[in-house]
Amino acid sequence: QVQLVESGGDLVQAGDSLRLSCVASKTAYVFDSADWYRQAPGKQLDLVAGITTDGRTNYGDSVKGRFTISKDVAKNTVYLQMNGLKPEDTAVYYCHADLLRSGVRYLDNWGQGTQVTVSS
Repeated sequence: QVQLVESGGDLVQAGDSLRLSCVASKTAYVFDSADWYRQAPGKQLDLVAGITTDGRTNYGDSVKGRFTISKDVAKNTVYLQMNGLKPEDTAVYYCHADLLRSGVRYLDNWGQGTQVTVSS
């Protein structure tokens, strides 16, 4: 079974930047659409950013202008570039994606999450 694997989470200071990456555990699966979600302690899971099959993007209001989602087809990787990080961005970040393999779409795949902690 294919899994999504996130990386790039870290402990940083306010104002710093981080780039999260998401790859599929099996190279035969390619990204269709993808999203990044986050969950802070005691809070609900929130959509951070999404990218469609044809590259259209959308963002949560709290990250607009600071975060950028992108998809590198050649590397089969989805990124979340986070600039101007704030303490309220502290959360576990999850990659979610629909994948394609041999023309078949595999829906609703999740990663295990990567921790981002922003100190003030």
